[in-house]
Amino acid sequence: MPPVDVLSAESVVESNTESPLSEPLLAMNQQEVQRPTTGRVMQKPLRLLSGPGASPTVDRVPTRSIRYIGSKARVAAQITTILGSWRGRGRFVDAFCGTGVVGREAADLGWPVVFNDHLVSSVATASAQLIARADVPFQRLGGYEAAVDRLERLEGKPGFLWREYSPASATWGAERRYFTTENAARIDAIRDAITAWQVAGVLSVIEARLLIADLLAAANRVANIAGTYGCFLRHWSSSSLRQLHLGPRPLRLNRARFEATCLDVFGLATEEEDAVYLDPPYTKRQYAAYYHVLETIAEGDAPGVGGITGLRPWEHKASPFCYKTRALEALVSLVTRISARRVLISYSDDAHIKMGDLYSSLSLVGDLRIHELATIGRYRPNEQASAKRAAVSEYLFELHKARSQPSCVQ
Repeated sequence: MPPVDVLSAESVVESNTESPLSEPLLAMNQQEVQRPTTGRVMQKPLRLLSGPGASPTVDRVPTRSIRYIGSKARVAAQITTILGSWRGRGRFVDAFCGTGVVGREAADLGWPVVFNDHLVSSVATASAQLIARADVPFQRLGGYEAAVDRLERLEGKPGFLWREYSPASATWGAERRYFTTENAARIDAIRDAITAWQVAGVLSVIEARLLIADLLAAANRVANIAGTYGCFLRHWSSSSLRQLHLGPRPLRLNRARFEATCLDVFGLATEEEDAVYLDPPYTKRQYAAYYHVLETIAEGDAPGVGGITGLRPWEHKASPFCYKTRALEALVSLVTRISARRVLISYSDDAHIKMGDLYSSLSLVGDLRIHELATIGRYRPNEQASAKRAAVSEYLFELHKARSQPSCVQ
């Protein structure tokens, strides 16, 4: 059964021909694309689920990710070793998926995976981890590699990114140095081309999401930042002076079973047989603000921005887990609401929730066990952060909640 695309309400036009994109449609790449002034909300999940083509076979391909605070790339294999292989029931629900590295490992163990995050850029990046070649034929563009090559050959077209996040921004106010003017213009051209192809019905939702993930990775490689987009560097880094390069990633040969949603975690539905993995922020860093530029690229919009860093509106996505006085209550509330009986929770010892407090609170919910994973390097964006601490210890809380009992009504 072919993949079902239900990520957005937009209609998707599939072609019955394998001929390459016609010249009039290709010419749309260079036309002006009107960007929405506010971000789109994904109301329905992207589904690439169980059908005859899906396979739990381990499919190791090199990952293409972005620098991310709290990334679990170095402990993902340990987490999924504790998780164990799929036993024929339930899903692995990665509720704060980030770059998707843990969900990828779970898929390799046969689990159907649900990726969720409140950032569109994270959902795109995570989804690309599990997209297989059969999911993205790119029929009207001559295949995936041909589609990427068309985008790679586009000339720069100054647009929103160029105007707000390159030195060209000095014309309208503060000079921002996230990207060189040349790279920013190329990011604009590529993102607008993807939008034009979507409007023309040339791309499926899944194909568009893969190309957006490729563009996010390419932009991140030449971004003039220390690790996040909370600020840009005063002087150009050597990597930021390189030319933007968009290249195809290795795709999985075996189809994985996964869904991708962009929902508030408190609105995420789970089932009793699911295994839910939680990796909340735990520190004061708000991801919606720290990755605002990538979010704008992913959304393809043109929001009102301001300040030295050109922040897009993000307060509506502020996480309660980033506030020291609210984090523990929010986490316990979330765990209590989750229908799944098995909950895995990542924890690092630089969190503003004390381990003892977390243990005491979760012990009231079910049987709890703590696994010590590893000591890894700490995110250090500046000298002040470097002077405080060089490494953090990572743990996994494994919670088994009591089976729910049906209520008796007199």
